[in-house]
Amino acid sequence: MRVLSRQLARWLLVLGLAVAPAIMANDVPRIAVASSLQFALTEIADDFYNATGRRVVLNMGSSGNFRRQIAQGAPFELFLSANEGYVQALHEAGKTRDAGVRYARGRLVWLERKDLKGGDANAPLSADAPLAAVKAAVRAWQADGSRSRVALANPEHAPYGVAARQALAHEGLWEVSQSLLVQGENVAQAARFALSADTRGGLVAYSLACSPSLADQSRYVLIPEAWHAPLHQRMALLPGAGATAEAFFAYLQSPPARQVFRDYGFAVPALDAP
Repeated sequence: MRVLSRQLARWLLVLGLAVAPAIMANDVPRIAVASSLQFALTEIADDFYNATGRRVVLNMGSSGNFRRQIAQGAPFELFLSANEGYVQALHEAGKTRDAGVRYARGRLVWLERKDLKGGDANAPLSADAPLAAVKAAVRAWQADGSRSRVALANPEHAPYGVAARQALAHEGLWEVSQSLLVQGENVAQAARFALSADTRGGLVAYSLACSPSLADQSRYVLIPEAWHAPLHQRMALLPGAGATAEAFFAYLQSPPARQVFRDYGFAVPALDAP
């Protein structure tokens, strides 16, 4: 946990975040959070509590599933999506207070275990050929039927799964790798699959690879951003948002929270970005 500076304390007071303890105890909003934010948002929520005494409940999952749930009336008060298109669609349907704000741009990585042995697993990861492991797995499968699984999030509803599919297609690997793919319900689950004993690796969010808990057991290489559509991430308050959700939304745009996003590999837009 970081120690809050006097400057931040003054900033919080300007936002009017201090409320009576009894009110705070009854105002604990549920926040729908893209699983690419698993580690970053947990840290930010802890910092928010230390600064304000307010708690939030983080519900992690795929952005596409949250979009469907919110459209059907799920009682969330704030939605942080890994695909800004989901927030925009909800706004057009009248399911958000406004168009929200873009809070980050994510990156895709190839992630694998550090303890892989044999063949191409001994070679260093290369930015010039970040999907070399997938190509090797496809060649092995075509040659002798061996299957080294490749993990990704489900492209049907997970933005990082869409990016993974686009990156594989860019390198001519999407169709030929179908028999090797194992799909997670969201990108956090895909990262767990990528590091499992029977999987060669996977295409997951850079923010997860930046987590100390994963860094100790894995290695990664960034996928060129030109290989997939930009991973612009947007958040918006929902119609039933209360005071704590509003305060947390504001805090997510503060300098301390923006620095946490950077620490986990996100690019952070200018504060006045649309």
